[in-house]
Amino acid sequence: MAKVKTIYVCQACGGTSAKWQGQCPTCQAWNTLEESIAETPSAPRFQGLAQAIPRQKLATIQAEDLPRLPTGIEEFDRVLGGGLVPGGVVLLGGDPGIGKSTLLLQALAQMSAAGVSALYSSGEESAAQIALRAKRIDLKAPQLEVLAEIQLEKLLMIMDTVRPQVVVVDSIQTIYSEAFSSAPGSVAQVRECAAQLTRFAKSTGICVLLVGHVTKDGHLAGPRVLEHIVDTVLYFEGDTHSSFRLVRAIKNRFGAVNELGVFAMTEKGLRGVSNPSAIFLSQHAEMVPGACVLVTQEGSRPLLVEIQALVDTAHIPNPRRLAVGLEQHRLAMLLAVLHRHAGIACFDQDVFLNAVGGVKISEPAADLAVLLAIQSSIRNRALPRELIVFGEVGLAGEIRPCPRGQERLKEAAKLGFTVAIIPKANMPKTKIAGLRIISVERIDEAIAAANDLELA
Repeated sequence: MAKVKTIYVCQACGGTSAKWQGQCPTCQAWNTLEESIAETPSAPRFQGLAQAIPRQKLATIQAEDLPRLPTGIEEFDRVLGGGLVPGGVVLLGGDPGIGKSTLLLQALAQMSAAGVSALYSSGEESAAQIALRAKRIDLKAPQLEVLAEIQLEKLLMIMDTVRPQVVVVDSIQTIYSEAFSSAPGSVAQVRECAAQLTRFAKSTGICVLLVGHVTKDGHLAGPRVLEHIVDTVLYFEGDTHSSFRLVRAIKNRFGAVNELGVFAMTEKGLRGVSNPSAIFLSQHAEMVPGACVLVTQEGSRPLLVEIQALVDTAHIPNPRRLAVGLEQHRLAMLLAVLHRHAGIACFDQDVFLNAVGGVKISEPAADLAVLLAIQSSIRNRALPRELIVFGEVGLAGEIRPCPRGQERLKEAAKLGFTVAIIPKANMPKTKIAGLRIISVERIDEAIAAANDLELA
């Protein structure tokens, strides 16, 4: 095979260089030159003037829902939006050892047992190692094909010959193309290999699942364009020392974004959790101060999460503000709102905040639960065990409504909670059986209502 000529292109100005240099000779920027394939002029020169694909009216295009391939794992299908789409490309990232390869191997085993032709290609493990892992988690998949290959051109040739319906590439950082002289995992290799696999998937209808490594900051390694190329980006969340794993959809062209799947790591691999709210609720023998139950919305699923707060006297000039699972900057803002509009000062107190179960909550609906947990810790008075809370708190002290309030309340009532403090705008039009609802408009009203419940 003839070697393809490569050049180095500046990512800042687009200038080119025949060899790598620390500084771009065009714009003088440092460490911006990256390897790329040198383009050769096509013949004829003005071929672009030939007849192109005819334009179409949007209303005349026949849009049909593509049939999905269920993976056999309900929680995984939920995150994907109902299953795998033919021709779709899924990127799964996460920390080392968190369960990426195990989950995909289980999914392919389930699909092959259902008659779907599947290929598991690994560049990190040999075929014997994959077989040992399948034996360890007791997987029965006699029809599943396994391949140990890291060269892109050979992998594409095998995929074109076998034409499986689903292919797993574990991982994209181990694949390399002969068109580049750089090592596997470099920016040029990752970008080109991902683009070639995506192009092949779209043209053949094969569903491709890519495993991606993450950096120490938790982001996918390689160029940022990698996430733009693929159709779906999934991230593993949670502590590797815990038995629970969370898979979140960061991007999904075929389903809802921020959808969450909950798994438990067992001796037999990953198993879906049917009632994830039980994970995020601590089982206290008795009511404790500083705990408040929040109903948060993760994609289309309402989850009940316990928010814990600990407020203690500061012994240093600058009191500490620490939030685990919640936004730390938002905590400082909420403490200012609590002082200004409710008269509760924490300027001389250390404030520690935690979301039980290792879940990360980014929606502002957690504001009210955070403030009620903090004031409960300050007063050393426990909130009622059967109380649930949600609501966004504004800088003026108002309680703002949250989306899908009806679904949150129904989920809480289903799990046995009997009292809810919610924004007035989220007050349901019809009563929910077994649930007493207290609607509030301002933070001082919410704290007064919580105090009345404590006394009752």
